[in-house]
Amino acid sequence: MNNMGKLTYHEYPKEPIVIDNLSIKFMKQSRFVPLEIVDNTLKIAMAEPDDFNTVDALKLAYGMDIEVYEGSGEDIFETIERLYGAGSQSLETIIEEAGKDIYEIDMTGSDDVDHLRDLASEAPIIRLVNRLILNAVEIRASDIHFEPFEHEFVVRYRIDGILHEVDSPPHRLHAAIISRVKIMAKLDIAERRLPQDGRIKLKISDKEIDFRVSTVPTVFGESLVMRILDRDTLVLDLEKLGFPEQILKKYHELISQPYGMILVTGPTGSGKTSTLYTTLAKINSPEFKIITLEDPVEYQLNGINQIQVNPKIGLKFTSGLRAIVRQDPDIILVGEIRDKETADIAIQSALTGHLLFSTLHTNDSCGAISRLLDMGVENFLLSSTLLGVLAQRLVRVICPFCKEQTLPEERLIKSMGIDKDQADRLRFYQGKGCEECRHTGFRGRIAIFEFLQIDEEIRKEIINRSSTETIKKTALKKGLFTLRQDGWEKVKLGQTTISEVLRVTLEE
Repeated sequence: MNNMGKLTYHEYPKEPIVIDNLSIKFMKQSRFVPLEIVDNTLKIAMAEPDDFNTVDALKLAYGMDIEVYEGSGEDIFETIERLYGAGSQSLETIIEEAGKDIYEIDMTGSDDVDHLRDLASEAPIIRLVNRLILNAVEIRASDIHFEPFEHEFVVRYRIDGILHEVDSPPHRLHAAIISRVKIMAKLDIAERRLPQDGRIKLKISDKEIDFRVSTVPTVFGESLVMRILDRDTLVLDLEKLGFPEQILKKYHELISQPYGMILVTGPTGSGKTSTLYTTLAKINSPEFKIITLEDPVEYQLNGINQIQVNPKIGLKFTSGLRAIVRQDPDIILVGEIRDKETADIAIQSALTGHLLFSTLHTNDSCGAISRLLDMGVENFLLSSTLLGVLAQRLVRVICPFCKEQTLPEERLIKSMGIDKDQADRLRFYQGKGCEECRHTGFRGRIAIFEFLQIDEEIRKEIINRSSTETIKKTALKKGLFTLRQDGWEKVKLGQTTISEVLRVTLEE
């Protein structure tokens, strides 16, 4: 035993002392932390230096002399957390630790819920789930996927629209990890046969982040997805979203109209919600009452009345929209037009003096007209209410930290529809791959747009119930700037690559 005075906090090590099989639980229970190893002597700080049982146990386990220094319990606990806690460990280490401490249980019985709840409340599982969530937020992931297969349990992060596999926990931890997330989302852990939805609100690095949780039963157990809704990633600036100048000017004019319907189209995950939120933020002012009806409400916007649909209690888009109109709004956002009934009420709202925004799942701007007509919307009503359709996709942006000039393959340059002379005058870029972009060559995303303004000629096509192809031909003659053309402009500006544009757009 060393008889020096108590250690001060700055005397504790800055890096963890690597000792095989030394558990954090043992250190916390016995209130000690390793300081350094010199020759065959292990120096430790202890809150109770007279605890000879712990000293003897360490001597026996590691065959070293033990030199004890006195430290305060608080300083020792803080050092253990800093050096060996969840924040300090690699995901690999935490998975390994959880694998050692947690053992498989039989999930076939009906009395396993209490076992499962206990398992999900074990420190290693809590630490593992926390680290998986923290890592996802730190690397700007939009979703975390927990997927069980026959012989493995896979965890994947969606970063900039692409899924990436991360260090996955052992298959036998699947039930405990899923249960832990379900407990956090206040879901029923006993119900493993039906899909469930929930929400989690966490404070991470002084930021409040919402997580939307969805579970579905699969052949090999429950699959769970967490959507990360970080308000800090919401860009409420139309120019920063990627609007080209010529479209932005027309779109500004359109959203200043007193009434009518504006649609944003694109597949799931193409940034439609962000564009609509940004649009509402742009036109929001004290003289307008803005009401939204969403499924679900992703981000809270100041000064805007947001309603979440809840089919379980009968609050659907149709019933909600009827109620909204009686609330005397100026501007309405309906999350999505899914059926004829919603479409009819939306069009009636636009006809009766409201500016209405909504989304549709179509491939391009012209396809939105055909989709509504196919739903059974009256052509004359559609032609008199529709103001414009904005189609969009998201392309990944070349990482600014490892951006370098490159020469794409000839077939890629040909796809841009430019000749060799034009190509020679352009500079093409790619991301080499670095730590900042996780060696993907991309960091962040930007939208590419196609904007169809409904003028007299397009209105005539709607009245005639023309096909998507006919409407597109008419629009192209009038100078429609297609998704792919906007993509090529962003390639020329060095923001993205030809392959990215080809990945998210259809052949024209």
